[in-house]
Order: sequence, then structure tokens, then C-alpha cells
Amino acid sequence: MSKIFLFIGVTVASLALIVLGLNVLLTPNDLRFCDEKPNSQEECQAVDVIIAVSGGDTPARAESAVELYRKGWAKHIIFSGAARDPRSQSNAEAMRKIALEAGVPNSAITVEEISKNTTENAIETAKILKKRGAKTAILTTSPYHMRRTSWEFHRAAPEVEFRSKPSDDKYWHLWWLKPSGWWRALAELGGLIMFGIRGIF
Repeated sequence: MSKIFLFIGVTVASLALIVLGLNVLLTPNDLRFCDEKPNSQEECQAVDVIIAVSGGDTPARAESAVELYRKGWAKHIIFSGAARDPRSQSNAEAMRKIALEAGVPNSAITVEEISKNTTENAIETAKILKKRGAKTAILTTSPYHMRRTSWEFHRAAPEVEFRSKPSDDKYWHLWWLKPSGWWRALAELGGLIMFGIRGIF
């Protein structure tokens, strides 16, 4: 009996470590030690632009960008993402409408509607950042997508200082209790591995 309990204990502890490790790896949050609003501390100062990348819980990603805008983290938002169906509006446009309904002026929004994946999000948005002369930005996307998004943007625009701020994604709540949560976590882990392979070759 003691061996059974030992086996269960080791299994639970191992699973907990895996969950913790995946959370730490996938969900960086550079604003976690900052106040709700920017201040004079170097890592907590306002930035030139907020960038929201679509996918997953797209409305939550848009709402995260809007919240950051309202709290004064930047005076401009870029929404990035094409449409899943070419016949419908782009994800970026859907996010723009959410922001407009929340009171963000249209003049404070730029949409990037070409990109179909995270790599393209970074490449196409980097072009906009260059035109705007932006040097600092906050990235917001779903927690499980945060690390890979950060890596892709750093590669596409190394001259820009990016900070990460995960959105409140409904699909990520208690993710370790759902098969879909494990699928997202492992898919992102695979994406990080592929990012590294691309860097080597």
C-alpha cells in the first residue's frame, strides 16, 4: 500500500512540476511587478505602441490591448491578424471594432490584416513599427502564445524593446484539467522548438 501511495505522490508531484514549468516557459509577463499604470521605473515606463496579435480568444486579446491603452501604457494600438475565411472581415478589423466600441479613437488604431501566422504577425507589424519610428512596445496575446510571440517579434524587429503582457484567455483557465489545454500547451512548446530549429538553419 505504501508503494502505491508513493507512486501516486511522485506522479502528482511530477505532473505539478510539468504544469509549473510549462506556465513559466509559455507565459512571460514583463509587467508583473509594475503598477496598473506606467511609472518612472525603467521597466514600467509607457511605451510607443501596444500590439495585439489575433487568434485563440481574439476578443480577450483585443480587450487586453484596450485596457493597457486606457491605463496609459501607450497612445497607439496595432491589431495584427488576417481573416480565417478570406470572404469575411479580418481578425485585426474585428479587434479594431471592439476597441472602437470601448471608446478608443480610430486615430489611435492601426490594423495589419495580411499576416496568417505568428511569424507573419511579427514581420508585417515590424514594417509598421519602422514607419512609425517606434522603439518600445507591449505585446499582448493569449498566455500560452506569449513566449513564442515575444521571440518572433524580437527576431523580426531587434531594434525594438518588446515587453510581454498576457491577456485573460478563457481557453487557458485551468488548462491542465482539459485535453484542449494540454493540446495548446504542447503545440506552443512545439512551436518554440521549431523557432529554435529555424534559428539554427
